[in-house]
Amino acid sequence: MAFGTKIRTYFDGKWHEGNLPVMGAADHGTWQGTLVFDGARAFEGVTPDLDLHCERVLRSASVMGLEAPLTAPEIAAIALEGLAAYAADMPVYIRPMMWSRGALPGMIAPDPASTVFALCLEDLPLADPEAGMSLTVSPFLRPHPLAAMTEAKAGGLYANNGRILREAQMRGFHNALSMDFEGHVAETASTNVFAVKDGEVFTPVPNGTFLNGITRQRIIALLRADGVSVHEVSMTVADFEAADEIFLTGNANKLLPVTRFQERPLGHGPVARRARALYWDYAHATRSAAE
Repeated sequence: MAFGTKIRTYFDGKWHEGNLPVMGAADHGTWQGTLVFDGARAFEGVTPDLDLHCERVLRSASVMGLEAPLTAPEIAAIALEGLAAYAADMPVYIRPMMWSRGALPGMIAPDPASTVFALCLEDLPLADPEAGMSLTVSPFLRPHPLAAMTEAKAGGLYANNGRILREAQMRGFHNALSMDFEGHVAETASTNVFAVKDGEVFTPVPNGTFLNGITRQRIIALLRADGVSVHEVSMTVADFEAADEIFLTGNANKLLPVTRFQERPLGHGPVARRARALYWDYAHATRSAAE
């Protein structure tokens, strides 16, 4: 994969320049897939909801059976310390992660006390919302919550996400809707998803098959505070086929409009534009309040 031009890695209590190797061949997390992570963002001098992302990586670790060696405020402080080496306006991806080095008897379950922590900072531009995003429907499903640790942001879950994305891209699309085990829309391979109809916003209700994203929750709250009706409901592909607008939310790019669903062109609509503007205002207001 392509990496950013400036990567910093925090590991073993200190910062290292570059993409530092941090996992050993015998680490339990290497061959048993216990790694959990989270993603936060720095852009234009702000780090919106960094505290919530640091809290979520701890919840993911708990679900995986890991014992976090740091608190959420300590993780946030490490991230901010590392960001001081970047230009204030540089867009940076903030990735705290944990995994197990050792195992309990039987070798499958992780030894909670062996949990390792690392944090990676990588310069990563935000996608241009005017560039256009195409969306299709994937033949692959999200895992059932009783068959996978879907309530954790776990690295092992992303193999299926990657399969969804590859198949969509092979058909000429950027991303794809994926269904849950009941045939309802869950999310895309990498984002939460929203549809707009007659000025009202609809998004799949969290049912354990996908993460209730931090950016998703923030956008819902901002739109509702702005007077927009937002409904969390079970949705089908037909709801997106009938939508006036579709937009995506996620940490990597925050909010992007879908400009083509299947073969139907869609514009960059007013609700998506308003939602993105509200988020940017929130992010900068948060910085001003902190100052």
